[in-house]
Amino acid sequence: SSGINAEWPLRPGLSKKMSAKDRKSNTVINQAQRSGNLNVEKKYGGGSNTQKSVQKNTAKLDAETEELKHEKVSKDFCVHLREARAAKGLTQKDLAQKINEKPQIVGEYESGKAIPNNQVQLKMERALGVHLRGKDAGKPLQPRGKKNK
Repeated sequence: SSGINAEWPLRPGLSKKMSAKDRKSNTVINQAQRSGNLNVEKKYGGGSNTQKSVQKNTAKLDAETEELKHEKVSKDFCVHLREARAAKGLTQKDLAQKINEKPQIVGEYESGKAIPNNQVQLKMERALGVHLRGKDAGKPLQPRGKKNK
């Protein structure tokens, strides 16, 4: 396959003597179509950048009957968060300001509707000075650098 025309053959009815600009112009193409010298073929998936192949997991997904849901914050976390915030005397809005989040997010975490985000949970733990998750949940945080062994 040498030359440019090997992969993109010249359209029938358009001469090689025409410039590339003329071959692409709509008027020349329309004239060739009207005279019947031009065949127009629609290519499957032509002009788009999408893949239309069936994926391997389609059968697995069809067989899946279980309803999938996002993981929510645990009830223990909600209880510890509410207690720690109340002990500090903070409102949800105050806590949200301290951790640079929206008050709705603090409300979602306290009601158990939030999808867990480690960064947000860590910010809450630091702001309140209390462990909110894990085996030490409810216990005060140790100052940084001083760990009990």
